[in-house]
Amino acid sequence: KESESEKSVEKADGIECKFIEIEDELKEVGQKQQNLEVGEEKSLEREEVLQKQIKELMTKLTNANARSENSEMDIGRLNVRIDKVEEDLVVEKSKIKQVSDDLNKCFDDMLYI
Repeated sequence: KESESEKSVEKADGIECKFIEIEDELKEVGQKQQNLEVGEEKSLEREEVLQKQIKELMTKLTNANARSENSEMDIGRLNVRIDKVEEDLVVEKSKIKQVSDDLNKCFDDMLYI
């Protein structure tokens, strides 16, 4: 009976050791799970911040595109005005040349009279 008793005690000791090992593993798993939950919370917070930044950047991009389109239209209008001014300048130069030629002819006529 004593050897059966010893075997039972040894078996109980073995089971107790296994039980302690399992408890330790459970504590470790619990700690890991807690760390994962904290990490998940931080990830969600970071995701929210990043989503907000993306939204702000998209708004800025939309505004920049609108300003770019307006600037391109302004440039087009200015180019048309420049072309018109250049045309007017050519016409005015032509008029000045005509007046200058007329004056030269008049002076020449006065000299030869």
